[in-house]
Amino acid sequence: MSAYTRLMDGLYLLCMLVAAVALLIMVTVIPMGIFARYVMNGALSWPEPVAIICMIIFTFIGAPVGLRAGTHICVSMVTDRLPQVPQRVLLRICDLLMIITCLVIFQASYSLCEAMWVQTLASLPAVTYGEMYLPIPIGALFTLLFVIERLLSGDQSQRPIVTLGGTH
Repeated sequence: MSAYTRLMDGLYLLCMLVAAVALLIMVTVIPMGIFARYVMNGALSWPEPVAIICMIIFTFIGAPVGLRAGTHICVSMVTDRLPQVPQRVLLRICDLLMIITCLVIFQASYSLCEAMWVQTLASLPAVTYGEMYLPIPIGALFTLLFVIERLLSGDQSQRPIVTLGGTH
């Protein structure tokens, strides 16, 4: 196992942890907001933006985990019926297209973060829109790193550390 793969193992576990914590916070704050609004008759201003931030973190930091584990949505009806060599060629083409996609998303989301860096959220003034959108370029970068790993070391979805969550 290469040093890069070991580094990606650590990044994989970190992404999984961050996404899990974001999901936990999100499912905790939403009921708090509902309770405050309908039981206490006093709406809180912060649960909704916190839940949105957690959803962005969960989505864009969790997506690389799904890609590495092979649990992302994949339509393989045609490629599964092809011989081994064309399958490998198409997988490499998909990986190259993923690299292009990651670079485009990174560039666009970085520009968005940069443009929105000083504009604060009205209901959560300690956070700017740029900070809120920061998981998007970070997630694109992490996804790019996992695609590069797949190009260098092959599919990682059957390794014990990747199947840790029992998603296969």
